[in-house]
This record gives sequence, structure tokens and C-alpha cells, in this order.
Amino acid sequence: MDKQNNKSTTQEIVHQTKDKKSLFIGGAIVILIAITPFLFYLYKSFPDDSKIWETSLFSLETSFYSWFDYAWYLTGKIIPLYLLLIWFFTCKHWWHWIILVPIAMYTFQLWGLINQNRLLDEVELYYVLPLMMVVIPFVYVIRAKLFANIHDQDLKSFEEELGKKRTFWQQIKDLFQ
Repeated sequence: MDKQNNKSTTQEIVHQTKDKKSLFIGGAIVILIAITPFLFYLYKSFPDDSKIWETSLFSLETSFYSWFDYAWYLTGKIIPLYLLLIWFFTCKHWWHWIILVPIAMYTFQLWGLINQNRLLDEVELYYVLPLMMVVIPFVYVIRAKLFANIHDQDLKSFEEELGKKRTFWQQIKDLFQ
């Protein structure tokens, strides 16, 4: 009897530890999402009318109209990418791999922006297309296997139900009779 009580007490301690860890990770994720508006509006702290940003420590030049514009474009790419990455790593659904497509799109756009390429959104499709050609069929195969597993056990009732359904044209014909 003591062994069973000891074993159940150990299991409860392990379960409580997992719950605390889960609460901590969940709280950290909530905070990361909650600070998103503050991160987005960081672009307002950049100089607005100058292509050259000079401080006592450094001097930087941009090919954009101003550092304010560059920072606005940058936050417009980083924040969605940041949120998509959080979504991808926390999603437990079977379809979460499809989130890689917009992640790749924003990554290529961000790379073009960091390289200060003015043709921001014009060529990333050529890079994202091969990824889409791999990810989309992969997700569809997963979906098909899940669908087959769910309906395999229920195939006879599914076929019976399918046999009872009338086609669209049969339903139209019934309306006029």
C-alpha cells in the first residue's frame, strides 16, 4: 500500500512540475505577443527627414528616403514574421507546416529589405514557389492520411450514407414532380 501511495505522490509531483513549466512557457508566449504593438511602434524613434543617421557612436546611411521610412518597412516585415514564428512553434494542429509558406515569404522580403533592395516585393515569389511545391503536397498527404484513418473505421456507414444521398440533378427532378 505504501508503494502505491509513494508512486502516486511521485506522479503528482511530476504532473505539478509539468504544469508549472507549461504555465511559465504559456505566460512567456503571452508576454511576447502582448508586447507586439510596442515593438511595432519602435520605428517612430528613428530620424524622419534624414538619409544619414549620426550619433556620437556611429554614422549610418540608407538608400531609402529616410531612416524613418526604412524602420517602418523593417517593422512591417519583422512583426508579422515574429508572430508567424510564434504561431508555427506553438501550433499543435496537423496543418501547421503550411505556415512555412508565409514565413518564407516574409523572410525573403526581410532579406531584400536588409540588403536595401528597392524592389522589395517583386522577386520573392521565385524563391517561395519551390518551397510551396514541397510543403503544399506534404500537407495534403498528411490531411489525406488523417481523413483515411478517421473514415476507415467508419467506411461502411459512410458508404451507406453516401448511397442514401441523392444527386443534385435528382433533387432538381424531384422539385418539378
